[in-house]
Amino acid sequence: MSYFPSNSQIETQNAASRFQAAVLVDSPSFPNAIAWSDENLIAVASGHLVTILNPAKLPFGPRGLITIQKRQPFSIGFMIDKVHTPYFDLLSGCMLPTVLSRDEPCVRSISWSPVGLAPNAGCLLAVCTRQGFVKLYRLPFWDFCAEWIEVEDISTKLYDYLVSINFGEVPAFSLKPCYGNEHEIELEIDSDPLKEKNSNQNVRASKSKVKSFRKMPENCTVPSITADQYASRSAILSSLVVSWSPMLQSVPKISSVPQDGAAISLLAVGGKSGKVSLWRMPVPECYSVDQSRVPASVVLIGIFQAHDSWITAISWALLDSDSSSPQVLLATASSDGSVRIWLAYNEILLKSSEPTHTSFSLLKEVATVDFVPVSALSVIVPAKSPHKMHLAVGKGSGSFELWICDISSKKIDKIGPYDAHNQAVTGLAWAFDGKCLHSCSQDNVVRCWILSGSSLHEVSIPSNTPRLRSSTDFPDGFVSCFGLAVSPGNLVIAWVRNPDVDKLNPMYEGRTQKAIVEFFWIGGQQVDVLSNSSPDFDTESIRGFPEKEFVYWESNFLWSLKQYETQEKPLVVWDIVTAFLAFNHSNSEYVEHVLIKWLSISYVGSHVGLPAEEVLLCLSRSFSKFTSRQLHLLNIICRRIMLSEMKADEINSKLLNLEGVHEAEEEQRSLWINLLLASERELRERLVGFAFSAFISLMPTSAANSPSGNWFPVGLAQMEQWVELNCDHVQDQLKVLASEVGKQEGRLQSSKYLAAEKCSYCSASVPFESPEVAFCRGKGHKLVRCAISMMVCPTTPTWFCICCHRRAFKLAPETLFAIPGYPFNFKSLTTSSSLLEVSLKPLCPFCGILLQRLQPDFLLSASPA
Repeated sequence: MSYFPSNSQIETQNAASRFQAAVLVDSPSFPNAIAWSDENLIAVASGHLVTILNPAKLPFGPRGLITIQKRQPFSIGFMIDKVHTPYFDLLSGCMLPTVLSRDEPCVRSISWSPVGLAPNAGCLLAVCTRQGFVKLYRLPFWDFCAEWIEVEDISTKLYDYLVSINFGEVPAFSLKPCYGNEHEIELEIDSDPLKEKNSNQNVRASKSKVKSFRKMPENCTVPSITADQYASRSAILSSLVVSWSPMLQSVPKISSVPQDGAAISLLAVGGKSGKVSLWRMPVPECYSVDQSRVPASVVLIGIFQAHDSWITAISWALLDSDSSSPQVLLATASSDGSVRIWLAYNEILLKSSEPTHTSFSLLKEVATVDFVPVSALSVIVPAKSPHKMHLAVGKGSGSFELWICDISSKKIDKIGPYDAHNQAVTGLAWAFDGKCLHSCSQDNVVRCWILSGSSLHEVSIPSNTPRLRSSTDFPDGFVSCFGLAVSPGNLVIAWVRNPDVDKLNPMYEGRTQKAIVEFFWIGGQQVDVLSNSSPDFDTESIRGFPEKEFVYWESNFLWSLKQYETQEKPLVVWDIVTAFLAFNHSNSEYVEHVLIKWLSISYVGSHVGLPAEEVLLCLSRSFSKFTSRQLHLLNIICRRIMLSEMKADEINSKLLNLEGVHEAEEEQRSLWINLLLASERELRERLVGFAFSAFISLMPTSAANSPSGNWFPVGLAQMEQWVELNCDHVQDQLKVLASEVGKQEGRLQSSKYLAAEKCSYCSASVPFESPEVAFCRGKGHKLVRCAISMMVCPTTPTWFCICCHRRAFKLAPETLFAIPGYPFNFKSLTTSSSLLEVSLKPLCPFCGILLQRLQPDFLLSASPA
């Protein structure tokens, strides 16, 4: 059990040690205030700001910001009553919540989209404010600023739709969209200065003053409505919570992420009316870093009544994505305590266009009305049980309960409730494929639970850290926790807490340290409560670590690496790399032991305790059997962990500087270098072979006729020269394909296919000598070649890989990244034009991670590896 200081007591025993932290200039006010994206960025809702952090560059790295401004409410009607008494209407039961609502700018809910929806293929961030407005934002990759860029106003779109249907009411008036405030309500707030310090304000009805309605202008098209109508319309427009779905497709993810329109994500927005609106966002037609493209337009596809009271929490999960009819699960919770589970087919959601018709059907109401508000939801479908769902429900009372549902049989079992906290549960997060659940509360307590069969067991959060890097300048006394999030690799957990202001210097810390985001290692977490394994390696050289935690770290390392071998999960391995490097600092033998065991199990096929040299040698002989994703993951591990002290450009150019390295260390490093180079040569052969075969199949088609955003092979002349330079190493099939392409030289008149290249600076000729760099024959300018086409990159902005530091101005087809092995016949992959008409996604062909625009050090960027 892991306790942290609370209002009434300060308990530090068994407290975990953070390895880094970051301060915020404002404090969070609502649950679930922190979210971790699939591209390794963290968003924290704190007061009127959303702060975006890169965990790889903390504590003093660049940040992104979203500043929430006060906004005028929508004009929904001119309110009157039967006796023309505005004072009576404003203090009536239906209007009282509106009159007493606070409209100071504050962020209420945040949610990250899946990777691929932003114009640069990154994530979009949905932000819901306390005023009930929802907007979408993107990274300013083109704008070179810290403030994130608004791309869509969801609330305005919802308002326009409701106006067009007269808010679903029967009658009578035709509303003209108007965004002004047609009447004003003013309350005199009596506040005690001492209470104001704690942000507590009392509204005294006896001193309430309401301005009289202004007389309706003669030319005003806003209709007169009753107080009940005003309250109903206001509730529909007042959003409370936002949540993005996983990426949805109508067919299983066999080869790639489909082109525009075939893959979407849904944004669910819950409001005070108990309704949920669903917004469909397709992937863009194409991605770019050299201009700020407008993302695909979001479309309202449904509004349905989910509950009879406020929607307080929403969570998504994808069911059996490999089936022929994949489904998506939506869990919603309300302030009245009810929790419901909804199901819909992906194919229907892809085609749905009628907001009045909902595609979701109620699967089960797992919790009925008990008038204890639900404050947090977390749902997961374990990979080993694709037909089962684990749903954790946190309550405002401090308790939480767990529901395990078999979707096929609709059987639901309840575990709990557990009185885990003394105040409202503010965060729930699953880890390790639904085996581990973390909970946090406003009472400042964070706890960890292990699911074993049909029961939960509380375990302590690991108290040790591979390498403590946290600054001592951060406060240690806290009073509340407002959310937690788990890293993509499940080895790190982050939570946001408010410090005890009485323990801060009011002149300095009290002004700048309003909240703290803390990061803790959970890779040493015990996942199996019955596990009694002992380490099969020497642990004496690492001080401060119990033997059992080494076993847990090894097991969790292997699990985390294994989950990235599937194409569906974006390659974001920052936490894996950082943890390995931390261990490598104190004991490199342990790191090599774990990695060799992983390679033996996942690549060689068994773990028989072979020496590292034999495993690496066996691996290098079997590259043709491995999937592209396996090779990408292997390359990242080689570069970022085993060869972390070497510069990427040195490896790329094979200018290996091993001076000053001991002979044994040099031999070991050479093994990993040779393994990396052989793996990258295998991937390059697949890229070249696929391009040759595609060109032969598409000779009747020209690049000009290729649909926008779809792939067409270029750089064939450079690829031919590369095959010629490496004829002793490439396979015979590639030589035959190169010969067939060479026979078409008379038809290759476009500059995209010519071998002659010119320097971008002096127009001198540029010979092909390497697929990585080139030197012109004029003044010897060094030029970078595209990682995909091998052509010289232009001087315009290009895509950049933060792992191997390669650049690209052309993108590869996504089919290439899902090849299960070296094809026996490349033409079998390109006989159907439908396989080539796939969208381009900016992935590095050698590392598999998301490419991005290279940003200055003072600007925020993602660090997936």
